[in-house]
Amino acid sequence: MQIVYSPTTSPASLSLLRAARLGFSSSLSRATATSLVSASHSSSPSLIKYRSLSSFPSFRSVRPWSHGGDWRSPLSLRAQIRSAAPVIERFQRKVATMASENPFKGIFTSLPKPGGGEFGKYYSLPDLNDPRIDKLPYTIKILLESAIRNCDNFQVTKADVEKIIDWENSSPKQVEIPFKTARVLLQDFTGVPAVVDLACMRDAMNRLGGDSNKINPLVPVDLVIDHSVQVDVARHVNAVQANMDLEFQRNKERFAFLKWGSTAFHNMLVVPPGSGIVHQVNLEYLGRVVFNTDGILYPDSVVGTDSHTTMIDGLGVAGWGVGGIEAEAAMLGQPMSMVLPGVVGFKLSGKLHNGVTATDLVLTVTQMLRKHGVVGKFVEFYGQGMAELSLADRATIANMSPEYGATMGFFPVDHVTLQYLKLTGRSDETVAMIEAYLRAIKMFVDYNEPQLERVYSSYLELDLESVEPCVSGPKRPHDRVPLKDMKADWHSCLDNKVGFKGFGVPKEEQEKVTKFSFHGQQAELKHGSVVIAAITSCTNTSNPSVMLGAGLVAKKACELGLEVKPWIKTSLAPGSGVVTKYLLQSGLDKYLNQQGFHIVGYGCTTCIGNSGELDESVGSAISDNDIIAAAVLSGNRNFEGRVHPLTRANYLASPPLVVAYALAGTVNIDFEKEPIGTGKDGKSIYFRDIWPSNEEIAEVVQSCVLPNMFKSTYEAITKGNPMWNSLSVPSASLYAWDPNSTYIHEPPYFKDMTMHPPGPHGVKDAYCLLNFGDSITTDHISPAGSIHKDSPAAKYLLDRGVDRKDFNSYGSRRGNDEVMARGTFANIRIVNKFLNGEVGPKTIHIPTGEKLYVFDAAMRYKAAGEATIVLAGAEYGSGSSRDWAAKGPMLLGVKAVISKSFERIHRSNLVGMGIIPLCFKPGQDADALGLTGHERFTIDLPSKVSEIRPGQDVVVTTDTGKFFTCTLRFDTEVELAYFDHGGILPYVIRNLIKQ
Repeated sequence: MQIVYSPTTSPASLSLLRAARLGFSSSLSRATATSLVSASHSSSPSLIKYRSLSSFPSFRSVRPWSHGGDWRSPLSLRAQIRSAAPVIERFQRKVATMASENPFKGIFTSLPKPGGGEFGKYYSLPDLNDPRIDKLPYTIKILLESAIRNCDNFQVTKADVEKIIDWENSSPKQVEIPFKTARVLLQDFTGVPAVVDLACMRDAMNRLGGDSNKINPLVPVDLVIDHSVQVDVARHVNAVQANMDLEFQRNKERFAFLKWGSTAFHNMLVVPPGSGIVHQVNLEYLGRVVFNTDGILYPDSVVGTDSHTTMIDGLGVAGWGVGGIEAEAAMLGQPMSMVLPGVVGFKLSGKLHNGVTATDLVLTVTQMLRKHGVVGKFVEFYGQGMAELSLADRATIANMSPEYGATMGFFPVDHVTLQYLKLTGRSDETVAMIEAYLRAIKMFVDYNEPQLERVYSSYLELDLESVEPCVSGPKRPHDRVPLKDMKADWHSCLDNKVGFKGFGVPKEEQEKVTKFSFHGQQAELKHGSVVIAAITSCTNTSNPSVMLGAGLVAKKACELGLEVKPWIKTSLAPGSGVVTKYLLQSGLDKYLNQQGFHIVGYGCTTCIGNSGELDESVGSAISDNDIIAAAVLSGNRNFEGRVHPLTRANYLASPPLVVAYALAGTVNIDFEKEPIGTGKDGKSIYFRDIWPSNEEIAEVVQSCVLPNMFKSTYEAITKGNPMWNSLSVPSASLYAWDPNSTYIHEPPYFKDMTMHPPGPHGVKDAYCLLNFGDSITTDHISPAGSIHKDSPAAKYLLDRGVDRKDFNSYGSRRGNDEVMARGTFANIRIVNKFLNGEVGPKTIHIPTGEKLYVFDAAMRYKAAGEATIVLAGAEYGSGSSRDWAAKGPMLLGVKAVISKSFERIHRSNLVGMGIIPLCFKPGQDADALGLTGHERFTIDLPSKVSEIRPGQDVVVTTDTGKFFTCTLRFDTEVELAYFDHGGILPYVIRNLIKQ
């Protein structure tokens, strides 16, 4: 059943993997396994196995996308639960037994309410009386509480607990710990393939003689549909409805599939299209901070299939991005095995200057942390400067954790957090419970009390007064440019050779002007002309100060007579309906509309490449004259080719700056010295004339952002919308695959699967499919934007009668493996060394020397029975978490990736799909070793998984006689078990059948 939330981690959950690695899984009797499984689906000793209640009519009648009952609480379904009382009583008796088995039962105690009674029971960390715990970072204490609560000396052992308590000494040793998250968060781009995989796994269970109903989420799963809306219609008062109509036309099949999933799978909530951006909905509505389930209190935690899941860290909830493949395993009750991370302490002091925004701050923090090196680490913020940051500002900083490379950017709960919880409609009793519990386990920060100095792995400090207005670009989010230096930086980018900070435009061509007709009006473009200006993205649209700041810039510009040029595609895509309400309340919406920033929809839009088409006249002017056109967006990603194929320069900026650059019409401007435009009285208008003060913004925020806005918005969300509610879906538990569908297709992962694991595999005489340099992102590997008209994916769709206008985006077709395999490495801006400087999605087929699309070359190799590898530089797989960036290469026949370094989530995804990740030794790469990529590569691995160690050295030999040593990036014993099974999903299926 979909809407009753059971907690996550399991004190008695069966993990055959850990048993296998300990060497005794084979001795478990079927009776023992059954008893363990029956108690496996709760994260605290007293939690019931809610999925067994789905047979009761009172549960089935609740709509799968609705929380039901109290608008605020997903747990308020007491009336329905009463009808299942006998079942619950049996589980409560089991609970009592489970609690007695926990070796830490002595610290299981009651949390009293101030007026009498109790909030619930909890595991009291202070009662351990271990001085090491007091010095632990807050993030590590969350891992510790989970381990203690779930300790059964089987799946979670006392030794695991001791590793975490001794974090200061054990973390540098890269020790492995088990962790189960409280819940899983999905968006539709990653959610569709996840539900496809679950449906496909049910079929596989059937074929292998297992019970397909075992394939069900065992933890709460929230899926928010926010990635499908495109900016087809902009600068129009009816843009929201027009774009939603088109969204449903294009995605009706996908949406119906997700709606089927919400009824077919238990414990899954689907938030319909048009509701908001997943991370803002998580922040304002889904985040619990503290779970209270059947009287057991424990910290909220979440893993999500979107890398910006970290935004919830700003609320004091431990959350981070994982691959879709990992998330699917977590849904099915598998433990997350993780290396106990180092924690960087980031001290904040001082206060932001007038005119400096949270966006300026996060771009500064991103650059600092990138330089420091925080990949695979937690970052924890502390210091007196915290008191100067609103919750929304904190969430902005936490949101961009993937851009600075950290697993989390965490802000512990304090009074600011509690104020935000009340503002967003959480009840006073809930907030009181959260504060009391976190104080009891010493995880609440009270800046009125002396602060205990905590131990961190390394330290950074930032004086907020040193932050200055800035943007980032033109091709990477960590390439920060102070606003005062922007003009000079732009000119150096034109001069520099093609690269992350260069376009290689000859001097004599830098000032050229292209004139064209825009719907009968004379228009012109130059290098640096802004053609897209988008207020978009979860990073900023959840922050009232920058959103209302943008409204104030628009208001001042209107009053002074400035106007955005009509050929600039302007848009505003809020992260929730709350934004619309406070813009209306403030009266600033009319000024944004006047400047062309009409609301276009509630979703990610431009930030993920759903920019829609540029006007044909603008597109032709850019293409025909080779103009370096610019996009300015309040997003978090600006990798080349992501925002729009025709905008080669893409800058991240705060919403007010987006409006300012739209008014200027170019990024080639010094805002301090040059006017933005001419006012209605003929006077020059400067940046300072339209920029609001912090006091002006604060006054509007105070008067216009109100608690009832949040309550009414999320009450409406639970009711759906007419288009969603009218979707008709079958009720069968097995999905009826349509072989003619170009959106949803049964993938081949389990086609020839047997009950016997295939065992580990090496690679013999593999060809190199692609030879890359540094910073190949998931946008390059698995594009989310438009499907190019000449691509293999386009040919596949055209062959099946899909008109070009109906191609939709790659992201919207992630449920079809045929499209996605053809879209793998299909980014039109990808740089492959084999092509000697030519940019595009092609490669050299080594045996023949032919230049082919990557997909076509891969199919040639597969047809000939030849394995392939990929060579890469540093930061391979950075960017958004995309399971297709691993699934696609696997379907193309890639057996291994050898790189200088991997982005954390992408490496995990490769492991999950059975691809071997290898890292060159420090100081080495393909060029340094004299590798051209034309060699044939052999990677020798033992045939028994027991003979492989995480992180061991592996020798790679070539047919030219060269050989080199790499580090095998299977980082944990768990990952080796996945490799033994051919991937994480086959591993899960086999274990569930054994149970």
